[in-house]
Order: sequence, then structure tokens, then C-alpha cells
Amino acid sequence: MGKGACAPRALVIGDGAADSHSRRGPMRQSRPMNETLAAAGTAPQPARAGRAPRAVAAWLLVCAALVAAMVVVGGITRLTHSGLSIVEWQPLVGTLPPLAEGDWQALLEKYRETPQYRFVNRGMSLAEFKGIFWWEYVHRLLGRLIGVAFLAPLLWFWWRGRIDARLGWRLAGVFALGGLQGALGWYMVASGLVDEPRVSHVRLAAHLGLAFVILGALLWIAFDLVFPRRPTAPGPGRLAALVAGLVFAQVLAGGLVAGLRAGKAYNTFPLMNGHVVPPATFMLEPVWLNFVNNMATVQLDHRLLAWALLVLAPWLWWRVRCSHPSRVARVAAALLLGSIALQFGLGVATLLTGVPVGLAAAHQGVATLVFAAALLTAHALRRPGSA
Repeated sequence: MGKGACAPRALVIGDGAADSHSRRGPMRQSRPMNETLAAAGTAPQPARAGRAPRAVAAWLLVCAALVAAMVVVGGITRLTHSGLSIVEWQPLVGTLPPLAEGDWQALLEKYRETPQYRFVNRGMSLAEFKGIFWWEYVHRLLGRLIGVAFLAPLLWFWWRGRIDARLGWRLAGVFALGGLQGALGWYMVASGLVDEPRVSHVRLAAHLGLAFVILGALLWIAFDLVFPRRPTAPGPGRLAALVAGLVFAQVLAGGLVAGLRAGKAYNTFPLMNGHVVPPATFMLEPVWLNFVNNMATVQLDHRLLAWALLVLAPWLWWRVRCSHPSRVARVAAALLLGSIALQFGLGVATLLTGVPVGLAAAHQGVATLVFAAALLTAHALRRPGSA
């Protein structure tokens, strides 16, 4: 066998005892035992038991898709500078949009008191205000929709007895994270209503990071229900976990880049305005501030993480291909490799073209696909006994 080739797959032989029973027919005790269980009201119902976890998983995957859509809409809201158009947090009353001309005028008057209007959009007409208002309104409305889409089926599944105690606590934790995300979103918006005409980039990165935490929790619980743990051949589980962690770190770095609008600078590739490491990378004191507040440093970090993932993804794919894990792991690793390659290309195109809204929104949307593929790969390769 040539060097670097994968080892041949082991031939799986069926259980001799099971084969023997299949030739001799069912055991004599099987029917009386089933009848006894049925009479006691404890007979297994494999069809119904199989449907319940899959129904719960399908609901969680729908919620995950809504969260991914929320991430994209949030990105467009930021890119169109629409996030500061609604200056109040009204979780219930704010569900209804303005219905009369007076309502629109009242909202515009409140917006005129913000730093963004005074320093950036002075003289904005009502028609122009409506253009930025609707993106922020849709963003908040989608958040409310996700809350309803999660809570209502959760209560229904609980009432029907399809959620056990452990799963119930996990889902309650996800719901709590959703409430925290709403509060964090307003905390972020509030930072742009005082002095600066933009939100805090740190709060924006935290808001984006928590969205991905919620997305990851929904996906992981759904994966637990769809792909129950089975003994598998050893695989590169630690490498898969490392890649998933780097993907999440890349999301946070992207949040800092977006918040600082660092994508508007250093619009060259692969060098940064002719430098591998820009001269301004460590201009702030103390040094750690550069990793949070320096446009050059956060974009450099974002690029380095992208290169690391571009190297690790093919290595992980090859390790999975050669280690004979489940088919799910092989498909997930292939999806991860393809999505990272696509995301890398989108990131470069977005940078070189000056961050247009369409490309930037696609870049943020594909990030959710990369994250999902990374989690699925890590889930398929997790060790027995791990959460």
C-alpha cells in the first residue's frame, strides 16, 4: 500500500447468534413475554418512540434556521446603518409598526435626538428614515418570532410528555439564553444612543457570539436526538473540536472587524497594504488593547484564523476519511471543507470590493453554515460518554 493511502475498511461480520436465531425462527418466549408486557401496560412502542425525538429535533432545526436568518438580517441591519433607527426597547408594544403618519413623525423626532442623526444623517427625510427603520423593525420582529416558535412547541411537547427532565432543562437553558440575547441586543443599541454615532464593537461582537451560542445549542441538542451515540471507530475527535472552537473564535473576530469597520481598511490581499504585519498592529498601549480596539490587529487576527481553518479543514477531512468513522462524520467533514473554502473566497471578495452589502451579508450567512458543519463533525466524532 502506498504511503499516505487510507487503510482498507474492516469487514463487518454479523452476530452468529443472531444469524442462528434468524434461521431457526423466533424464540418461544418472545410472544408470551410481549403479551405479558402489553397486559401490564409497559409494552414498547418503537414507532411512536422513534417519531417523538425526530419531531423534537425537526422543531429545533427549524428554530436553528430562524436563528441563522436572524444573523443574516442582523448583518444587513448593521451594514445599512439601520440599527439605531428605533431608540426604545418595547418587547410587546413595539411589535406593531407605525400605522399613521403621526406615528412616523413621532419616531423620526426621537431619532433626530440621536448622535447618528446629528453627526451622520442630519437632514434625513421621512422617506429615508423609513428605509433604515424597516430593517431594524424586521430584525426585532424576527427575534420575537423566534421566541414564539421556540416557546409554544416547547410547552406542547412538554404537555404531551415527549420531553424528559434532562432534555427539558437543556431546552429551558436555551430559552433563557434567548431572553439574555434580547437584553444584550438592547444593551448594544443603547451604546450608540449616547455620544458616539455607532454601537460598541465589543457589545456587537458579544451579541453576535451569543447568537452563535444559541445556534450551537439548538443544533447540538437536535444532533443528539437524530444521531444517538453508537460505538464507532476511533476518529480525530480532538481535532474536530479544535476546528469548531476556531470557527467560533473566527465569528468573534469577525464581530470585532464589523464593529470597528476594519473591513474598510487594508483592502488588499494577501498582504495588508504591502505588509504581512502592518506597522500599526501594536500601536496601542497596553498591548492587549490592540486585540480589541485596533483595526489593523483585529483584521490581522481575522485573516490568521481564516488561514488556520483553511489548513486544518483539509487535514481533518483526510483524517476522517481514513479513520473509518460513521458516514455522518465523513459527510459532515466534507461539508465543512467545502463551506470553509467558500467562506474564505467570500471573505476575500468582500474585502477587495470594499464590503458591499450583498457580499458581506452572504459572508455572514455562510458563517452559520460553517459553524453548523463544524458542530456536526465534532458531534459525530465525540468520544463515548461526552456531552
